[in-house]
Amino acid sequence: MSSIISVSGGLGYLLPAIIGLESMGIPSPGETALVLGGVLASQGRLNIWLVITIGIASAIAGDNVGYWLGRRLGRSAIVAPGPFRRRRSRLLAHGDAYFARHGGKTVFIGRWVAVIRVATAWLAGINRMRFRTFLTWNALSAVSWGLTYALVGYLGGVAAGAALGNLAIGAALALAVASTGVVIHIKSRHRRLQPLQTPD
Repeated sequence: MSSIISVSGGLGYLLPAIIGLESMGIPSPGETALVLGGVLASQGRLNIWLVITIGIASAIAGDNVGYWLGRRLGRSAIVAPGPFRRRRSRLLAHGDAYFARHGGKTVFIGRWVAVIRVATAWLAGINRMRFRTFLTWNALSAVSWGLTYALVGYLGGVAAGAALGNLAIGAALALAVASTGVVIHIKSRHRRLQPLQTPD
């Protein structure tokens, strides 16, 4: 099947790597890139298991960078002297209490929500969620999310290819039937219009 999107194999593997940027907190089309990687794998241009592995590894690595940046830089910025410092400190205390109770499910669910995904790791770091707990829930979420979206792209691409193939076969059959009908109609009309020949 001809490729819908022309991307070389080496360049194609950069698609799931984009997820790492999104996980660090840099807005990027990570979800779209992973699905597209799955589609390219369905066309035989990429290896689906390598796409999944790169996607999951990028998600975990990016989240870890975001977590540590949030822990080292984000918290100190929030409590720094300046306007609304007391209010910022109260919000931080509420965040600490929230992540202590619900941090695990927040990290897991945050991976599945595009708007929250870019900030979850930072928030976990800022609110000093235990790293071991963060890493566990982050890995579980990244594995399930990576498998789901890569396989959606892969299976969807295969299904699309099969559908296009079936459509092409059906169109060819319809064209053949229509062409045969037109030929029969023309010959029949030609016979009716021929003048009757009288014997000598």
